[in-house]
Amino acid sequence: MSVRVVACCALFVSLCAWAQVPPQATPPAPDHKPIPKSDIKVQVNEVIVPITVTDEKGRFVSDLDQKDFRILDEGKEQQIQFFTRERSQPVVVGFLVDLSNASRLHWKNYQDAAVELALNLLPGDPKFSGYLIGYSNAAELLVDTTTDSEKIAEKLRKSKPGGGSTLYDAIYMACTSRKLVQGEPIEPRRVVVVIGDGHDNASKRTLDEVLEVAQRNLVTIYAVSTQAFGFNNPDEKNLIKLAEETGGRVEYPLNSPYSDVSGYLSKPSDDGNYALTVGTGGYAAAIASGMFKSIANVAGEVTTQYIIRYTPDVPESKKQFRNIEVKVALSNVKVRARKGYYPYNP
Repeated sequence: MSVRVVACCALFVSLCAWAQVPPQATPPAPDHKPIPKSDIKVQVNEVIVPITVTDEKGRFVSDLDQKDFRILDEGKEQQIQFFTRERSQPVVVGFLVDLSNASRLHWKNYQDAAVELALNLLPGDPKFSGYLIGYSNAAELLVDTTTDSEKIAEKLRKSKPGGGSTLYDAIYMACTSRKLVQGEPIEPRRVVVVIGDGHDNASKRTLDEVLEVAQRNLVTIYAVSTQAFGFNNPDEKNLIKLAEETGGRVEYPLNSPYSDVSGYLSKPSDDGNYALTVGTGGYAAAIASGMFKSIANVAGEVTTQYIIRYTPDVPESKKQFRNIEVKVALSNVKVRARKGYYPYNP
């Protein structure tokens, strides 16, 4: 009898050691010492798909019902198990701010815009939390997950740009090395907002690597581009890829900061055909206005999305990445959602 008990106990211990158990989520504790960091893992038995629908003028279409949506997983239609269009849904937001030399010219505008975004998305309600990562020569977690937007704002006000750019390392850090909130990534869902131009010259991680880790962790990436008007940015395509593949988008507040000004010439020139001269109060005001409009657009989208959840009903396969497609029973609308996900393999 004792031999059987010992054998059973040994088997139980062996099974426990073999099982993969995701790390315990920990609510933000802003007034306590940070807990040890661990890789964020997601058990994707249920897939969450945030969806944005806009009309031909870019305005949000916010009055659709569940019956208006179809979701296909590897081409097979799925049964929607959860649907909501409620505003102000729980979210944890990562604010990733470019602190490289490229941000020096308009830093005060970027700084103010980032502060405004944090105050808007973290209004003091425990449903909303966020964290701050600055990146230059290295990515650094400046403020760990908290519901207190003022902690993030204070750190932003004290930050100064200088050095190289490690955007990819910053995204990797956002997906793997911070305090978790109970219920992630379903409720709250995970969002990252990059304020930068997409340039990276110092990361240890690659674009494809961080895109995969973002998709595995069900992170939606948005960006407010700091690319200046009239400048060619070869890294723009990387920022677009990160956003579109995860269901987000890129805002361009500086692309045409004074297009509404009388006398504006659409083609920039070194000869000075700008309607507003760089360095003047009018130009600075136009830049600030463009930044704040973009911030409002991002904040509006994050809080005005449809959320669909489903448990995949697809045949078992060795394919790692599963493609999903969202269809809406309306013409002349644009649907934005993540392109796919990585199923959980224990």
